[in-house]
Amino acid sequence: MEMPENKKAELLAPAGSMEALKTALRFGADAVYLGGSFMQLRAGNVGFDDQMLAEAAKVVHKAGKKLYVTVNCFAKNQEIGRLGDYARYLYEIGADAAIISDIGVIDVFKKAEPRLDIHLSTQANCQNYAAARVFHDLGCKRIVLGREATLEDIAEIRAKTPPTLELEAFIHGAMCMAYSGRCLISSFMASRSGNRGECAQPCRWNYALTEEKRPGEYFPIAEEDGYSAILSSHDLNTVDFVEDIVRAGVSSLKIEGRMKTPYYIATVVRAYRMKLDGLASPAVCREELECASHRPYSSGFYFGKEQAEPYNDGLYRQKKKIAAVVTGVGEGYLEIEQRNLFSSGDELELLAPGIPGGSFTVTGMEDTEGNAVERAPHPRQKLKLACPLKAEPGDMLRMKSE
Repeated sequence: MEMPENKKAELLAPAGSMEALKTALRFGADAVYLGGSFMQLRAGNVGFDDQMLAEAAKVVHKAGKKLYVTVNCFAKNQEIGRLGDYARYLYEIGADAAIISDIGVIDVFKKAEPRLDIHLSTQANCQNYAAARVFHDLGCKRIVLGREATLEDIAEIRAKTPPTLELEAFIHGAMCMAYSGRCLISSFMASRSGNRGECAQPCRWNYALTEEKRPGEYFPIAEEDGYSAILSSHDLNTVDFVEDIVRAGVSSLKIEGRMKTPYYIATVVRAYRMKLDGLASPAVCREELECASHRPYSSGFYFGKEQAEPYNDGLYRQKKKIAAVVTGVGEGYLEIEQRNLFSSGDELELLAPGIPGGSFTVTGMEDTEGNAVERAPHPRQKLKLACPLKAEPGDMLRMKSE
C-alpha cells in the first residue's frame, strides 16, 4: 500500500538534550523522540527528567511538531508498579506517544492511560504482518519495524495490516551488530547491559586472532595493518532510496542518535529534509552526510543481504566539524559561541536549514570586551565574528576536519 500522494512521511529525529531537541526542530524534523526519567534505553545522561520532559513537550508543540518518549527497556518485576503513574504523567504533559518494547508494559500503559498512543519499539523485532496485527490488537498505533526487514517485507506488512496501523523504520545511523539490538556482549565483557541503556559498545572494539599455545602473539584478522573491528557494524544510510521506503508503506522515517551531538543531528536532519523536499540534488544530500561522524555507510538489509563491503575498519570519518553556534546577529557580524578551535584565515561554512549555505574567510574577531583576537581556543568562548552571510540564531558554522 503506497502512501497518498498528498501525505508526506514524517521525519523523526532523536534528542539527548534540550539543545539537540531545538536543533532537530530547527533543521526540519517533524517529530522528536527522547528518553524520560524511567525505562529509557540509553545512558542516563541523555534522559530528560520530569520537569525537562514537560518543557520539551511545550517546545515541540509550540513548533507544531510531535514528541515521542521512549519507555523501551524490558521491565523488571520491581519496575511494574511505577509504570501506571508514569503513563499518566506522560499523557498529562502532552507526550504524543510512548515507545515500548515489553508486552507487559504495553498492557499496563493501556490500562493506566488508554488515551496515550503506543508505538512498538524496534526492540520487539516485529518483522511480519501477523505479529503486527497482534500488536495492533493490543493497542499499538504504530510499529517501529525491526531493522532486518527488507523493502519487500515492509510492502507486504503494509498490504496485510489495517490502515489505522502506522509503520516506522530507521533510515540513518548506527546499527547494532545483534538481532534487533538484543545483545549480551556488553553485559558479559563490561558488566554494562545494553538492554538497560548502558552498552559499552564492545562490538566496536578492535580485536586480533590468537592461538592458545602462543599467548601474547596477536595476528591481524584483516590484510590491512593493525587490528580489525570485526564485530563493528556499518552505519545505515538510505538517502539514495529513502523514497522507496516511503513507497513501501512507511509513514515515519527515523534517524538514530540520542547519544549524538547537536551538530550531527543538524547535519543529518538537514540532509534528509533537503532530499524529501527536493531542495537539493541527491549528490548534494549524499555529500552532506559525509560531513557528520560515521562508520562506513551501508544500505542495511533493505535489499535483502546486507549491501556493503565486508571489511569494516571500525574507524569513524567526517569531512567537516562544527566550529561555532550562532547566538546573535548584527550588521556584518555574528555573535557566536565556540565549539572547536579556529583562527583568522580559516574558511568557515554556514550550516542553516534548507539549501546549502555559503562560506567565508575569518578576517576579524573580537572577545566580549571588544579586544581583537586571532584565535578561538577556549570551549564555548563567546565572540563577535565578521561575516558577510545572512544567518540566524541557532545556525552553525563548520570547517573542514583534519
